[in-house]
Amino acid sequence: MSVTLHSAYELSGLRVPNRMVMAPMTRCRALGNVPNELMAAYYRQRAGAGLIITEGVSPSPNGLGYARIPGAFSAEQTEGWRKVTTAVHEAGGRIFMQIMHTGRVSHPANLPQGARVLAPSVVALEETEMWVDAEMGTLPMPAPEAMTSEEVEATIGEFVAAASNAIDAGFDGVELHGANGYLIEQFIHPHTNRRDDEWGGSVEARLSFALEVTRRVADAVGAHRVGFRMSPWGVFNEMPHYDEIDETYLALARGLSDLGIAYVHLLDHSPLGAPEVPQSTKDAVRAAFDGTLIRCGGFDAASGEAEVESGRADLIAFGRPFLANPDLPARYATGAELNEPRPDLFYTHEAEGYTDYPALEGGAEGDGEA
Repeated sequence: MSVTLHSAYELSGLRVPNRMVMAPMTRCRALGNVPNELMAAYYRQRAGAGLIITEGVSPSPNGLGYARIPGAFSAEQTEGWRKVTTAVHEAGGRIFMQIMHTGRVSHPANLPQGARVLAPSVVALEETEMWVDAEMGTLPMPAPEAMTSEEVEATIGEFVAAASNAIDAGFDGVELHGANGYLIEQFIHPHTNRRDDEWGGSVEARLSFALEVTRRVADAVGAHRVGFRMSPWGVFNEMPHYDEIDETYLALARGLSDLGIAYVHLLDHSPLGAPEVPQSTKDAVRAAFDGTLIRCGGFDAASGEAEVESGRADLIAFGRPFLANPDLPARYATGAELNEPRPDLFYTHEAEGYTDYPALEGGAEGDGEA
């Protein structure tokens, strides 16, 4: 029997009833950086996904670069996330927390008192600006501070603690955000990592932070509960191309495979205007990593179906379609018309443009079996 988007799948011991993953999407609804009832309702509505991956969640006060993004480093945040996981599980869903430290992609005015903008090296974003609630507008981002060796070790510990907090809050697993120019990719990339110690220099040294974070998180919560998101050839957050891209990501895929984690989540930003990830790179990552491969980037029902049927990917992540269509699997199954997303409401703090997208008439949201 042929594999379709609606086929069940075994993800490192976690049964998912379909191949449709809700991609992580920043939504900025965590007032005070604490998950709330509105967020619980939002994720519950989308529990029909085979797997939900949350928005990026900071493991540290230092990683809260954007306004109103949630954290996973306090007891209050853990309790807030427990409301989310309970809501999703009661609706029959499965959910991983994406752990994202913004690193240099930050503004001090978005950070709590005492937090700092830290990165592998002192390399500022030159063209990108950050929204700051306190100023009600966008501001240039200052140069980060270069992390000391002790701060690198402490930050790895923060990732481990956040992953443990996620499991305590009831998550089925965690995804480490190694894409989009955030802290883990800042260590991987030679533009943002200009260190000459054990954390920088050669390809192997630049990968050491990503692999050490993954190794220690896997030791803490179980490798079967860990995924890793990567964006080879991505340029988001001013990450230019470099000669060793394919060599770097092939080595990373092999290293992650050796650690036995659940999946790699491969992101292609070309539908949003970035250069396309070469098919040869995608194929090389697929061949080098022995676990599940999730593909993400501009898929619709037809292209996603073709990807899983061909075996080029095991699961397909959908971003904006899930944002605007809480019952996306049911709509794809029936060929129903899709709601259009409202970009002007993506990053506000209200329910409008968040939990008010309609489901199909008479359809049950989040039954987990779509």
